[in-house]
Amino acid sequence: MLFQIKSYLQFLWHSKNEHAVHSPFVFNLLTKCFYDKKQKPEYSVLRAYRNSLLANTNTIEVTDFGAGSRVFTSNTREIAQIAKTAGISSKRAELLFRIIHYFQPESILEIGTSLGLATAALSLGSRSLGTKTKIITLEGCPETAKIAQNQFTQFGLTNINCAVTEFERYLNNIELEPLPFNLIFFDGNHSKKATLDYFELVLPTITNETLWIFDDIHWSAEMKQTWEIIKKHPKVTVTIDTFQWGFVFFRQEQPKEHFIIRV
Repeated sequence: MLFQIKSYLQFLWHSKNEHAVHSPFVFNLLTKCFYDKKQKPEYSVLRAYRNSLLANTNTIEVTDFGAGSRVFTSNTREIAQIAKTAGISSKRAELLFRIIHYFQPESILEIGTSLGLATAALSLGSRSLGTKTKIITLEGCPETAKIAQNQFTQFGLTNINCAVTEFERYLNNIELEPLPFNLIFFDGNHSKKATLDYFELVLPTITNETLWIFDDIHWSAEMKQTWEIIKKHPKVTVTIDTFQWGFVFFRQEQPKEHFIIRV
């Protein structure tokens, strides 16, 4: 917790808003997407999705996997508590919705479904465009995935394919190159080794329009180191650090630039 407080204070000191950004691409992203304050009808669906989980006092057996698909945690938890502590916030869900609406990706991969709070935002963002966006979301815990799938059905989110699998095994076996993902949301394992392993495994899928979002880049000193390594990768051109999320772009026409932005 002390590390996160210190990291957040450093973030506030260095962060800027759109007025300090000279890249047209990033400026448009901030003004037309990140800072869009207009209410969307889909926000009420996201709130209803969250509230239905927060009202669920049933308990499930939760299993988490470490790097190399090694089980390191298995315990009984209340669904409402998982939604409260492990899911993304309402503000972040709305931002994720706007990002999908802005970039209009045709194929999305989410590494780490949990209860599907972020997945719902991905689905609603694509559905509002009337596109046939395909979403694959990966979850290692069968019981958690079952709850998420029930939620998807209840809220009519039909463009989601939830795969119950160990992340590394799935990424090692899937035919990635014929199916490039326009957007990948990394939210499944907050360790340096696992994150960098996933990074390398899906690197063959990138195109000039690809966007990757990494969750909890300031979660720990290890994750902060991971973020710095990702920023320096030769294929990465533009990154945006919003403290909780790190955005990575591979646009060849862009000069290599790193932004620290308040959201």
